[in-house]
Amino acid sequence: MDSLNLRTKVITEINLVPPDKLEELYNFIHYFRLGIEVSKPSLNKNMQFAGCWNDMSDEVFANFNEEMIARRQQGFLGRRSDEASLD
Repeated sequence: MDSLNLRTKVITEINLVPPDKLEELYNFIHYFRLGIEVSKPSLNKNMQFAGCWNDMSDEVFANFNEEMIARRQQGFLGRRSDEASLD
């Protein structure tokens, strides 16, 4: 189905929506469109890093991984034990 034909069908369906449901439909369409606009760039930004460690030797990667674990542990040392509590 071509784009023009599909738009015509969508508009026809919108015209059949009861007036009391138009705001709900508008919100759905608006946030759907915004979600598409937001998700595309972030996906591309994340995907540019895919495979960036492929050329890293196993030894260098192991050292990198150990350093990351140590930094995470260091970063959480100052947290109170009840900080994440839901009580």
